[in-house]
Amino acid sequence: MSNDKERETELLSVAADWALAMVANDADLIGSFMADDWVIVSERGVTTKAEFLPFVRSGQLTHSVFELASEPRVRFYGDTAVLTARVVNTAEFAGSAHKQDEWTTDVFVRTDGRWLCVLSHITNSQATKQ
Repeated sequence: MSNDKERETELLSVAADWALAMVANDADLIGSFMADDWVIVSERGVTTKAEFLPFVRSGQLTHSVFELASEPRVRFYGDTAVLTARVVNTAEFAGSAHKQDEWTTDVFVRTDGRWLCVLSHITNSQATKQ
């Protein structure tokens, strides 16, 4: 891609498709957006791709909503992109319903012509309010 606007459009499309995969609760499709060494960092600590996807595959973790709640911020550093946005999602985990309003940062690396997420970090948006 020749310019950052085109790359931003492409990256946001990838992120939107990943969100659709989350709502489809399709572990294989969700995993296709992640590098093999992807991790998510949350208040629970660090969870690997190998730990995360089995929860989706088993039905222990499902999402019915996964949407942007703010304008995304995208920055490029060579073949690395950082996408930060506020996301709202409705999930069920181990039989318990959760409605989340979170700030997320996803780090993507362009590998073999496509963007793969290598790191996701989530923070409850309520933690940022005083």
